[in-house]
Amino acid sequence: MSDTTTSTVKPDAPLQNPVGNNRRRGMVRLAIVFILLGIAAFAWWFLLVRNHETTEDAYVSAHIVLVTPQVGGTVTAVEVDDTQTVHAGDILVRLDPVDAQLALNQAETALAQSVRELRGVYANLNTLGESIKVRDAELARATDLLNRRESLAGTGAVAQEEIDQAREAVKSARAALQVAREQKAASSVQTENLKIEDHPAVLRAASKVEEAYVALSRTTLRAPLDGVVARRNVQTGQRIAAGSPVMAVVPLNDVWVDANFKEVQLRDMRIGQPVRLHADLYGGKVEYDGRVSGMSAGTGGVFSLLPAQNATGNWIKVVQRVPVRIELNQDQLKAHPLRVGLSIKADVDVRDGQGLSLPAAAANAPPLASVDEAGLKAAHERVAKIIRDNLGRKS
Repeated sequence: MSDTTTSTVKPDAPLQNPVGNNRRRGMVRLAIVFILLGIAAFAWWFLLVRNHETTEDAYVSAHIVLVTPQVGGTVTAVEVDDTQTVHAGDILVRLDPVDAQLALNQAETALAQSVRELRGVYANLNTLGESIKVRDAELARATDLLNRRESLAGTGAVAQEEIDQAREAVKSARAALQVAREQKAASSVQTENLKIEDHPAVLRAASKVEEAYVALSRTTLRAPLDGVVARRNVQTGQRIAAGSPVMAVVPLNDVWVDANFKEVQLRDMRIGQPVRLHADLYGGKVEYDGRVSGMSAGTGGVFSLLPAQNATGNWIKVVQRVPVRIELNQDQLKAHPLRVGLSIKADVDVRDGQGLSLPAAAANAPPLASVDEAGLKAAHERVAKIIRDNLGRKS
């Protein structure tokens, strides 16, 4: 029976290995996945990453305006405190005005006296003019008398003594006329072609009044611009000197971002390029739209208090950072205000490389109005009133 049972296995049939086939298919699929990921990563880098420069070394900045008195004095009142919002012109600190008020009173008195003295000088000119006419008439009368005496000298009707007296009278009248003319000339030198209000003596006294009035107005310290009070270091009763800072005003409606990019990130960065910004204060919920407005003239290390001295021999190469100034959208800033020093993440789109790498020359901006301008105008009006009152004119 064993002789009739035969095997039917074919020698050329391939061996079946399901485990090996599954492994090969898995490797192929994994390779395809890695290839697709590589393509996606390259596309992500090519389309997005290579056209953006980002940094988290960025902070909110603003002008910190120090409030300093222009005159010294004792503080009588402090009207504001830290964190308080103020507007331009608001009173911040009051100083004792007594000394300044006394100086103003003295200057006003000196101005009034100068005007009245000049009124006397101008009035004296008319008196001197009339005196010249009188002296001229006396000279004419003495000359006529002398001529009559001399015409009778040969007849014996007039004594020689009378003729001599007439001659002396003419000399005296002529001398008196010359003195009157010189007196008028001397007075005219001070008043010639000048009104009383334009006389140098009056102008000098008026400038003293204006100076004292402005000094009095400076005993009241006012806010130079809109902002928030910070770093107040003055108290009532304190004696402060001119030029010593008493507080700071920070205009939070005019802030910007200083982003410190590495030097290798600046190659394609240009002024005017758009920037997306996120503040740690609001997280990713709030995004600010900004633009590059300028780049610093040097790295932060150059302008530090102790700049690096690489020539000493202890040199280690460190990638430097350059501050880049970024302007913010004012509407977004009003909706989501920022504080000075807050951390910012900046993302600059550098695809548009047609802009300037250095800012163009700025146009001359109009000068800011002086905080003493209103006080000086009031001083001019006060001087004019004093002059009118002492000239006898109606105000």
